[in-house]
Amino acid sequence: MARALDGIQVVDFSHVLAGPICTHYLCLQGADVVKVEPAAGDTMRSYGGQTHPDGLSPSFIAVNAGKRSVVLDLKDERQLGAARRLVAGADVVVENFRPGVMDRLGLGYEACKALNPGLVFCSISGFGQTGPLRANPAIDQIIQSMSGLMMLSGEPGSPALRVGFPLVDTYTGLTAAFAIMGSLLRRARTGAGQRIDVAMLDAALAMMIPVAGPFLAAGVEPRRTGNLGYSQSPTADTFPTADGEITLGVVRQQQFEALCRVLQRTEWLRDPRFAARRARQHNALSLRAEVVAALRGRDAITWERLLNEAGVAAGAVRTLPQALQMEQLSQRALCLPVELPSGRGQVLNAGFLLAEDPAGVERPPPTLGQHTRQVLQGLGYATAEIDAMTAAAPAPPP
Repeated sequence: MARALDGIQVVDFSHVLAGPICTHYLCLQGADVVKVEPAAGDTMRSYGGQTHPDGLSPSFIAVNAGKRSVVLDLKDERQLGAARRLVAGADVVVENFRPGVMDRLGLGYEACKALNPGLVFCSISGFGQTGPLRANPAIDQIIQSMSGLMMLSGEPGSPALRVGFPLVDTYTGLTAAFAIMGSLLRRARTGAGQRIDVAMLDAALAMMIPVAGPFLAAGVEPRRTGNLGYSQSPTADTFPTADGEITLGVVRQQQFEALCRVLQRTEWLRDPRFAARRARQHNALSLRAEVVAALRGRDAITWERLLNEAGVAAGAVRTLPQALQMEQLSQRALCLPVELPSGRGQVLNAGFLLAEDPAGVERPPPTLGQHTRQVLQGLGYATAEIDAMTAAAPAPPP
């Protein structure tokens, strides 16, 4: 195998979510990710206040499979020296402390660059390394609030609504991984390292290009439209059926005509309220009532099949477990099996297929400090030195 990042060494000082998601995507593409943790471990090991005896909470497993874990006390000079050795032999460093923390530890960009001039050094933080908010603490929902994201979902006039999972952390991690891949390509061409500064606030706004772009270009302010699609077509929305809900993506005229045929409502094509797209928008409430009445005859899954067979974009509303059980995904290598202390589990793959050398991981998520001795041996430490360092480290919490 020759995956894109085979042979690339990543030292991961990050914790919780945005940073580990970044290094998860690097790991899936072949990078050897060494996760440096304190004795207490990454907070995600016991996420939500729940204690997991093996330190492998479901949230931790999801973004740390395939990595190696090393426990180092970066405030201890001897163990800090081990961290410096790791950096000196690395291709990439990822950290997501608040700005200034890595500098105070002696592992900031300039210090690491002196050890390794070709290093790609990626910092992930709430607001970036510059600007008046740089020192402010941030988590996903704070950025959702500040970025305007919470004012995009929901019905007009409803209270601010958080997206139901850490969307900003996820997209920030992907942004950082993309920047690292680009920087490694640049280094291969020029030999030069790179400093990358990724801010959650920046990433959130970049993610909102479909609404932020029109505002910047022409002052067009976004409106809250509930489940109505970006096209604003009244038949690009979510509707009830005899059993469950279905979302239609009927935007173009030929799609509307096909919808009429499947629903056996071809009279709509002769109705001046509905025959043309502009007329349908002016009579959106009336058209919705007609569509709701027509959809009452069958369940969402049946309508999904019939409409798609006719070339009409339609998808039944599913829960996450229902979505992951779809036969479609069994052929897409989206879920990877991993060995866990409790038995076999699964993690998500990268979300794309490669014809050659596909993405994936072979190792399970690491228990806390599982690879400390292995990594220190690889850095050239003698057994007595490793014994002294591991003995000096505080014991992990029970």
